[in-house]
Amino acid sequence: MKITRFEVIPLKQRGLLLKVHTDSELVGYGSPMNYEHGRTVARAIHDMEDYLVGRDPRQIEDHWQTLFRSSYSRQMPIMLSALSGIEHACLDILGKSLDEPVWRLLGGSCRERVRVYASVGGPSPEAYAKHARERVAEGYTALKCTPFPDPVRYVDTPAAMERIVARVAAIREAVGPEIDVAVDFHRAVSPAMAKRLLRELEPLKPFFVEEPAHPENVDALLEITRSTTIPIATGERNTTRWGFRELVEKKAAAILQPDVRHCGGILEMKKIASLAEVHYAALAPHSAADPVGVAASLQAVAGTPNFLIQEYGGGAGETLFTKPLVFKDGYVELPTGPGLGIEISETGLAANTATEWRLRNMRRDPDDHSYSDI
Repeated sequence: MKITRFEVIPLKQRGLLLKVHTDSELVGYGSPMNYEHGRTVARAIHDMEDYLVGRDPRQIEDHWQTLFRSSYSRQMPIMLSALSGIEHACLDILGKSLDEPVWRLLGGSCRERVRVYASVGGPSPEAYAKHARERVAEGYTALKCTPFPDPVRYVDTPAAMERIVARVAAIREAVGPEIDVAVDFHRAVSPAMAKRLLRELEPLKPFFVEEPAHPENVDALLEITRSTTIPIATGERNTTRWGFRELVEKKAAAILQPDVRHCGGILEMKKIASLAEVHYAALAPHSAADPVGVAASLQAVAGTPNFLIQEYGGGAGETLFTKPLVFKDGYVELPTGPGLGIEISETGLAANTATEWRLRNMRRDPDDHSYSDI
């Protein structure tokens, strides 16, 4: 079996769909991360295509090592995004060639279904509460919010803190103690403000707080982690096991959040999970865009002992897959079809294809028009 060509399609869900075609008529699907730099990722994919055309797609580890080690800057997110999508597609082809789901080829599963969480929000605490109740009615047992109505200064006022905490409190009051409520700081605050906010949030017993600091400074994150009893989560911007090493060794976070679309792929996520496991850290993969990425992530976490929960931002693929993923009672059933367990609907793909590339605008403070990171 040989790879014949690549096809890269931009999706409306802030993602890319990679199709890897072969001379056996098998087509593999991959989900390289896109967000604001999809054209650059697509160019990197086609650069790698030059090497892979004519080669056996099932030689996955050899291709991954060759493409990773041949790069001058191995941790570049753009390069890792391209490589991740290619790896998904090659594993998809391998599973289809053997008529088995990828998770079974990786040693089988240690769970029958995968717990997922949904995001909630709105313009006011009341809207947060209403949205939370709706999500719980849909079957979710875990929610996440980003409760920052305004940009946050390095050291902000008590009133600003009250507005932030009020949104989380509204969710907790609306759904009660049986529902997990996580809070995403989204790198929006300084370490000093993070510590103050964490103290105010502790009585609400958050499931975890995500990204209370930028990922570039592990010591700053460690200082925050040691200041609170709330579990700290981070990692959506980190790539490969090397990119997580310092986080894990310093115990700067209790929960790691690699994204299968740019951390290096399914196999690399498994390696990151093993690194976390020996340091008693859990895995809660990030996935805020397309459903192909969710399907790929499910393959990695099916047999991961220290898995905690999966972000479900990409959804079940109701309009993209011929057969959507099955969500029930806060869990997604493990796909049992071959490869990633999904097939793309060509009609659905046409409806989900993006026609323009967009760069996200940064938020600015309304008082002095200065930048805000959220």
